[in-house]
Amino acid sequence: MKSAWRSLGAVCALVIGVYVCLARSGPWESLSPNAADSSYNLLAQGFRAGQLSLKKEVPPGLMRLADPYNPTASEPYWSGPAGLHDLSYYKGRLYLYFGMTPVLMLFWPFVALTGHYLSHRLAVLVFCTIGFLASVCVLYAAWRRYFPEVSVWVVSACALALGLATVVPVILPRSDVYEVAISCGYMLAMLALGAIWGALHKPKRRCGWLAAASVAYGLAVAARPTLLFGAIILLVPVIQAWREGRRVWTLLVAAIAPIVLVGLGLMFYNALRFDSPFEFGQHYQLAAVPSATFQYFRPHFFWFNFRVYFLEPARWSARFPFVHKIAVPPLPVGYKQVEYPFGILTNIPLVWLAAAVPLAWRRRSGAEASTLRSFVAAGAWLFVVCALPLGFFSSAIIRYEVDFLPALMLLAVVGLLGLERALIGQPVWRRAARWGWGALLSFSIAFNLLASIQVSAGRQCALGVALAQGGRVPEAIQSFREALRLDPDFPAAHDQLGRALEQSGRAAEAVEHYKQAVLLRPDYVAAQVDLGNALLRMDNLQDAIAQYEQALRIKPDYAEAHYNLGDVFLKGGKISDAIGHYEQALRIKPDYAEAHCNLGIALVRLGKPQEAMGHWEQALRIKPDYAEAHYNLGIALGRAGRIPEAIEHLQQALRIKPGFTQAQNALARLQARQ
Repeated sequence: MKSAWRSLGAVCALVIGVYVCLARSGPWESLSPNAADSSYNLLAQGFRAGQLSLKKEVPPGLMRLADPYNPTASEPYWSGPAGLHDLSYYKGRLYLYFGMTPVLMLFWPFVALTGHYLSHRLAVLVFCTIGFLASVCVLYAAWRRYFPEVSVWVVSACALALGLATVVPVILPRSDVYEVAISCGYMLAMLALGAIWGALHKPKRRCGWLAAASVAYGLAVAARPTLLFGAIILLVPVIQAWREGRRVWTLLVAAIAPIVLVGLGLMFYNALRFDSPFEFGQHYQLAAVPSATFQYFRPHFFWFNFRVYFLEPARWSARFPFVHKIAVPPLPVGYKQVEYPFGILTNIPLVWLAAAVPLAWRRRSGAEASTLRSFVAAGAWLFVVCALPLGFFSSAIIRYEVDFLPALMLLAVVGLLGLERALIGQPVWRRAARWGWGALLSFSIAFNLLASIQVSAGRQCALGVALAQGGRVPEAIQSFREALRLDPDFPAAHDQLGRALEQSGRAAEAVEHYKQAVLLRPDYVAAQVDLGNALLRMDNLQDAIAQYEQALRIKPDYAEAHYNLGDVFLKGGKISDAIGHYEQALRIKPDYAEAHCNLGIALVRLGKPQEAMGHWEQALRIKPDYAEAHYNLGIALGRAGRIPEAIEHLQQALRIKPGFTQAQNALARLQARQ
């Protein structure tokens, strides 16, 4: 027994050590050295101050927007250094869409006890560590009760699988607000499964164990609402007791009452924040899509999500880190984004051993087999029911796999233990099976660790983007170069490095990185447009046009390419062609403020100032802080003799952009005339 504890303890220490080495703060938290500014700590500060909103001031510019949920108008706030991305804005206050459980369980108690704030990185590390240890406790209990004849080193290998082959290593390098909620849900779901094990195997304390499972799972739902339907696992011990002929009403109350109370508390919390018990804040998020009207769940997303989450293999290369993103299938209509997902069945093949689970109860007595089957059913239901909602969601992201993969991996290790037990007395077959599952385990762990390096590169790239948006261009360049050190074949890092180099006046280097991005990913239309922009600024009009046209051949509805072609033709004096492309950009993207502004310039050159003013006014309705639109409208109003209005717009342009020399000169001339 001592050797078993030593072996399992060594494995647990190894896994936790890997977690510590991998854990890094996400890009938004990395921008600020003060943990108090992290989203969950801002919510903890709000709770301590007696409010449900974040302890964070709303930018005045956001409050002035006619429609703050219009992604184009609010982009400076959700994508820039203001750090409001995916926060919910309602009635002049900022809220956290993601669940409050991490604040109640960790962030608030930590600051109350220590006087210091806990970073998102450490919170994710704590949640993942406890979730892993909870799953190992279930593994140990299953081994001692059902598989004592299996070697301890096999059980240790199973513990490695639970720690390093469940995508948990992949989310640690980018520990941000999303990962806090997901890792907290993972921890509580594993604790709930452990309590269900206790309810099934300790009849005298079944009610207590089941109530604990109900509390844990209720808190998991409060952290991660998509786990809601997994609550069905709480009925498994009730059904088992009913099959044994026991009275179940007390058990039913223990299973339902705690989670219902947690749910009622969550609904009350939502009603206080958003005036609706069923509103978590998703419709009021500040994001790249209009959250109030966007359809996040659609039936026709299911096959696409099934492919990317279960079937699509990673792309491999001969250069470190060897693993690269999947070849993303064509996106369904209305789909939002794909971010690093990998097919579980093709990239983590150890999960195939879940098919061997029936061997676990082979040649067992009826009662023993029934109890083991009940626990396996709980794990299977947790896997299926937590994966199902994500099949209809409008995004496929690697961190979402933590919602369902740990439960599937737990089934796989039970199947592995069942296989080992079934082959006792057959040394040849057992040795062959061990070589087989050993290879599957090694590949699955290696894939997770290599994929974590790719995610680390993505984190460095996202940090570089945030630094560049905050005006810290030299630091951004360093971050992009670090991303390319981790993953030299990272197209987005090459593209973003090119943008940062251009900002630093190093156009020739920028062009080389744009070309490298396009070479690595020929369908990367954003990089092609960036390359075209760089060539345009270098007065290489023909090559710029070729890049924009190539982008449009790949993606005909790419509004930015049409807009930039309009700029090329406007610069070349082809006014009619420029107008055509600006209008096409606006047909694709009606709230494209820059296209409205430049279309106005083209219309003035065509002798249509009234139409031009209409487009500048529309640009300002979309983007009130658009200095160039204010300037152009001010010039046009001045020429029309509407001097006071013109002066007002020029002054507004200078308030937004104080060093706007052209606006200063125009304002001086108009004031002299006045």
